[in-house]
Amino acid sequence: MDRTTRTVEDLFTLLDELFTREYGTWSIGDGEDFWNVFYADRSRPVPFFVAKPDENLAAAVDRGVIAPGRALDLGCGPGRNALYLASRGFEVDAVDLSPVAIDWARERAAETGADVRFLCGNAFTLTEAELSGPYDLIVDSGCFHHLPPHRRVSYLALLDRVLAPDGHLALTCFVAGVMGSELDDAELYRERQLQGGLGYTSESLRWIFSDLAEVELRRMRQEPSESPLFGVTFLWAALFRRDAAAAVDGVGVGSRAAGADGGGVMRTGPAASGCRAHP
Repeated sequence: MDRTTRTVEDLFTLLDELFTREYGTWSIGDGEDFWNVFYADRSRPVPFFVAKPDENLAAAVDRGVIAPGRALDLGCGPGRNALYLASRGFEVDAVDLSPVAIDWARERAAETGADVRFLCGNAFTLTEAELSGPYDLIVDSGCFHHLPPHRRVSYLALLDRVLAPDGHLALTCFVAGVMGSELDDAELYRERQLQGGLGYTSESLRWIFSDLAEVELRRMRQEPSESPLFGVTFLWAALFRRDAAAAVDGVGVGSRAAGADGGGVMRTGPAASGCRAHP
């Protein structure tokens, strides 16, 4: 008999197990083993294997909407966005669940001379010392849409803890109706699978991130193969900003969506951190 559940994180871990399949827990993508196999063959024609930054990220940096500072790349894969940010003067931390992906990213960094601190691990179990924050920019290119509904709370808790006042979240995720599952949240738990990732509407993204100010929310632009940028139209390109005044007043990211009274999101225990996944 197991009666050890006493924290929110304990409960979330139980819910994670509902999505455990051949390759492990789907709460962090398809599990470490899946992503290790996925990245093992670097010759496969996967668009985001190429060392190109997201077009929306590059556009925001070029326009000066995002200024160089401390950056965190969640689910960095082979490091394409992390390397780009380092080349533009950012101090970059990058995390991924897959050691195969991290090894590839470190090789790329060594080849280009980029200074990036790569961390291998599950975003929600890395310690506060490993992801200390505050970060002026958090980049998520394909992590968020691989999380089950309960892990959105963990995700918002991470933003609340490490995103700096006036900091930005640059997010890309599946567009509902074009890519990703359209099952309702409750149905996902009945089916016990995420069907390769969740599709989101613009309205759902605005609600989930309603404690952040919307800077931009549009479809990612399609980039031709010869472009130096990555872009596909089945992804949203979102940019949100954390309001400095709200952060000072103690209003946490996710407090509105969680139904809190302004005291911030419900914490998920001392292990709440990082993320992992891809388009």
